[in-house]
Amino acid sequence: MEDNVIAISIAVLGGVAVLAAAILYVVAKKFKVDEDPRIDEVNELLPGANCGGCGFAGCRNFAEGCVKSLEGKFCNVGGADVMNKIAEILGGTVTAPDPKVAVVRCAGSTACRPKVNNFEGAKSCAVVAATYAGETGCAFGCIGLGDCVTACEFGGVSINPETGLAQINESLCTACGSCVKACPKGIIELRKKAAKFRKVYVSCVNKDKGAVAKKACSSACIGCGKCAKTCEFGAITVENNVAYIDYTKCKMCRKCVEACPTGAIKEENFPPRKPKEAAAPKELGQPTNADKVEVKPEPEKIVLEKKSDNPNAN
Repeated sequence: MEDNVIAISIAVLGGVAVLAAAILYVVAKKFKVDEDPRIDEVNELLPGANCGGCGFAGCRNFAEGCVKSLEGKFCNVGGADVMNKIAEILGGTVTAPDPKVAVVRCAGSTACRPKVNNFEGAKSCAVVAATYAGETGCAFGCIGLGDCVTACEFGGVSINPETGLAQINESLCTACGSCVKACPKGIIELRKKAAKFRKVYVSCVNKDKGAVAKKACSSACIGCGKCAKTCEFGAITVENNVAYIDYTKCKMCRKCVEACPTGAIKEENFPPRKPKEAAAPKELGQPTNADKVEVKPEPEKIVLEKKSDNPNAN
């Protein structure tokens, strides 16, 4: 009797399993979605960083987007070489955008921005930013605990041990944007990569009023507007007490660098400026143009003699 029960149970369970498998097979066939085989081909060409710099969740999603349309698609990590190969597979053309590089917009080193307290907790910029303003008087500057370093998969970001600030290695930066997303203070920005990595930018995002910002950091932007008045191309605006240079308008004349009273505007990778020629000292006893006095000649006096009416006059 027990043997029959076991056999019946096995048969019932086996029948249920076969029936379920048949149902799943029919459903899978009926609702099958045919995937374009080119997606796999494109995905194999991508670097597999899954950084999200392209605007998609990952390389696989980017490959799916490329198969649908190449317009506006570009992989910063793979670069033009990878995108040209993808274009060959898909039979389209790719327009490469202007190359960019990450820039850390904070010059508040330990010398310019002294600590006012010590944080004892998780060594994470995100944790510090969510907990309080930070260890210095500036609530907008670089925290320096390296969340951006961890986010970068290419070794393009490091913490300078002397300044305590994040720094970018331009030759390793792929402009994927991972460090931009990882920074809780929003001080890392992708800017246009110019020739020889030259750039002019405001290395401050402090929105406090000038006196407060200057007290917290000696290199802070005080929002005085001198740079905006100096710029002849309309590339500089001052909003919320801080200046910003639009790299699409900036001609890198660097006049704003000289006009900035706190040194908040930085110029990088430019050749040294030529020293201004000093006025030659005046030699002793030699008059200068200012000492020279123009002497105008007096007009010549002309004397007219009056003739006498007396004919006998000598």
